[in-house]
Amino acid sequence: MYSLEQLKIFVTVVETGSFSATGRKLNRAQSGISQAISNLEIAIDQPLFDRNKNTPTLTKSGKTLLPVAYSILHQQTYFDQKVESLAKNYEQDVVIAIDESISNHGILKIIAPLAQQYPITNFELISVTTFDVEELVKTGKAQIGIIYSDGELKVDMDFFLLGQARFLTIASPQHALTKLNKVNSSDLKAHRQCAHRSLNQSELWFSYAISAKVWYANTHQTLIDLVTQNVGWALVPELAIKQQLKQGDVVALPVVHEQGGWLTPVGCVVSRSKPTGPVTESLLTLLQQHFLKEDSWQAKA
Repeated sequence: MYSLEQLKIFVTVVETGSFSATGRKLNRAQSGISQAISNLEIAIDQPLFDRNKNTPTLTKSGKTLLPVAYSILHQQTYFDQKVESLAKNYEQDVVIAIDESISNHGILKIIAPLAQQYPITNFELISVTTFDVEELVKTGKAQIGIIYSDGELKVDMDFFLLGQARFLTIASPQHALTKLNKVNSSDLKAHRQCAHRSLNQSELWFSYAISAKVWYANTHQTLIDLVTQNVGWALVPELAIKQQLKQGDVVALPVVHEQGGWLTPVGCVVSRSKPTGPVTESLLTLLQQHFLKEDSWQAKA
């Protein structure tokens, strides 16, 4: 029967190109390396190397079995990592729920390094509305949620502030509202609104429908697409429309009661139904550092 140690020696010989180099890398005598390969060939009844040349060359059988050997060794590494994570109490799975309009703005970039830091932890990212994020965290289906905060005390979850997001009221360049020097609430109410609401018909406290004519969507990107088609006006995150504003595809309206846009807090909610382990703690630290440095999420003077 072959051993994992023999498979390790086999792939190392392939990677280094010789028995002597393998011996140096594994701190073993060359004779021991040669004997280990011979014992492996006997165990599987297949020649792995052609030894007629100065450099050992893989046989047809060796080429066939090499990727299998790599796979087995990778599984051993994964098993060892799992054992280590259990010993260190690392979380096996971390579920992060993010408001759909926040998820693409630097969040994935700061989460990505955790793949190397905690290679055996499985991450699940869920992009939904703020209301759905809160429900997932409240019920323990997600450990962490990133939301727009209304300032109310959260039940069954912890909360801390990350920063602020700016929302702008926009319309298509062809829309009648873009011809006004100042836009009042009465002007907005006179035109069709593209409003955001969740699947259970909950609306954000600062962007609820005020017009009698409304088209609803459960993602801000859909609202932006509707505005570019001149369906109506909408209140959307500034970060989501920077490119469209630059290209002139949409226009930020000079709304009187929203000088410079509407600022709303961005916060993080953490489930109380699951223990917070090292992975979750690392993630929370990264989030706080990110929003602290990210000027685009801070209130502008």
